[in-house]
Amino acid sequence: MVLTYGFLSTHPPTECGLATFNSALATHLARGGMSGGIVRVTAKGDDVRPRPGVVHTWTPGGPGGWQAAASALEDFDVAVVQHEYGIYPGPDGQDVLPLLRRLTVPSIVVLHTVLARPTPPQKALLEEIGDAADAIVTMTGTARDRLKAGYRVDAGKVSVIPHGAADHLRFPAQRRTRPHLLTWGLLGPGKGIEWAVRALALLADLDPSPIYTIAGKTHPKVLELQGEAYRDGLRALAARLGVSTAVRHDPVYRDQDSLSRLIRSADAVILPYDSAEQVTSGVLIEAVAAGVPVVATPFPHAVELLAGGPGLLVPHGDPAALASALRHLLTRPGLADDLTGRTRALIPALLWPAVAARYDDLGRSLVAARPAAMLP
Repeated sequence: MVLTYGFLSTHPPTECGLATFNSALATHLARGGMSGGIVRVTAKGDDVRPRPGVVHTWTPGGPGGWQAAASALEDFDVAVVQHEYGIYPGPDGQDVLPLLRRLTVPSIVVLHTVLARPTPPQKALLEEIGDAADAIVTMTGTARDRLKAGYRVDAGKVSVIPHGAADHLRFPAQRRTRPHLLTWGLLGPGKGIEWAVRALALLADLDPSPIYTIAGKTHPKVLELQGEAYRDGLRALAARLGVSTAVRHDPVYRDQDSLSRLIRSADAVILPYDSAEQVTSGVLIEAVAAGVPVVATPFPHAVELLAGGPGLLVPHGDPAALASALRHLLTRPGLADDLTGRTRALIPALLWPAVAARYDDLGRSLVAARPAAMLP
């Protein structure tokens, strides 16, 4: 039996991690022989022209609201709902809740954030979403454990399926004449890039000294509220520290092949995030799958994946510790290969075809568990 999947999410051309994730999952389920369609969630000012695969667009204040979105999802065997606070209309995105309650087809809710200290309304909303969903997916064991410990959820509904990654190893490693450090993703305050710039200045004595690429556009919401103030501040900091020529801004949204080549050119990926809440990082998964060592602050996903694995952890907001870890990685022979070699066997399970197959297995189990009278 070939199942059809309806996806509720932001979606390209929206440029955000949720949209990228949903697009990749839908694409790889389709490559596995499944079919489906996207119910695209948009924000004010988004381009809402028709897109391939998009069967309905849910725009705040637009006609039909959540009712029309739910009706569109009913045309498929299984609904896959990406959840992040603020994506959907209503306070904390609460309009997704009546949509889930309306669905008669099985639903899988993918939690991209599980807060350790939610507000009471956020906690209540996530618990009600869990009640309404047929299955809940977290992408890390840390998120699952946080969900079970801090929220009232049916533990039997919860599965851990990792964030998928592209097959970056299709591209050969590209070594440069100078060590290449890389951070990528949508840019904005909280990414901690300033700590990496300060660490770079502490590595100026290395011969050759490293270069640092900051790849990715400024986050659209940051751009709307603050313009390029954060990026301009990074440039000013690099100038004060004398490392302007070693910092390269690459403010574009790359296609997959171009991003793969960029990642494979790196000697290390730096994730100096300020947040201690982040239980899922697509950038982290992509770096590990690409076989590139990672130096990161101890946000939850990094602690889970890197401890004893393919990277090094350093304290938040500590450029000296970050510089020390990078110096160790760049100057100690064999360390990079040792770090990435520890998880090489895990990479196939992180690639999108394997991840999509696990979602299909989950969808099939939900359909099989439905009494015949309940099937659409």
